[in-house]
Amino acid sequence: MEDVRESQGRGERAAMKGRPDPGTGSFSLASRARSFQHAGRGVAVLLSGQPNTWIHAAATVAVVALGLYLEVSSLDWCALILAITAVWVAECLNTAIEVLADAISSDWDPLIGRAKDIAAGGVLIAAIGAVAIGLGVLGPPLLRLF
Repeated sequence: MEDVRESQGRGERAAMKGRPDPGTGSFSLASRARSFQHAGRGVAVLLSGQPNTWIHAAATVAVVALGLYLEVSSLDWCALILAITAVWVAECLNTAIEVLADAISSDWDPLIGRAKDIAAGGVLIAAIGAVAIGLGVLGPPLLRLF
């Protein structure tokens, strides 16, 4: 159970930043719309500030184009979409960890370096899995073309 002092401190910090405490707000369409705006801004920051996202974007476009051209099955689309999504989510989390780590300290810290390496490793694992799924789904129909 969360300590009341921690909860109050979180609310005070949120208020100081001009944002409502996420634990006390009521549901409204306006607040949901703001949440989507924040999420959209996060995606825009990711796309504009991270060179690796352009690689992910190019791979995404290529896989979707090939899937459409090869007319893959619904089940294959599910696998491709899941793989693509896993890579994008991993990249988002990696970038968020990097930004937070840089905000904590601009000096080299071995623990922050480890955290960044682990987060980047998560992206690598997701990308390798996505390549394996892509080859498994798209490889056989591509080979039949030749």
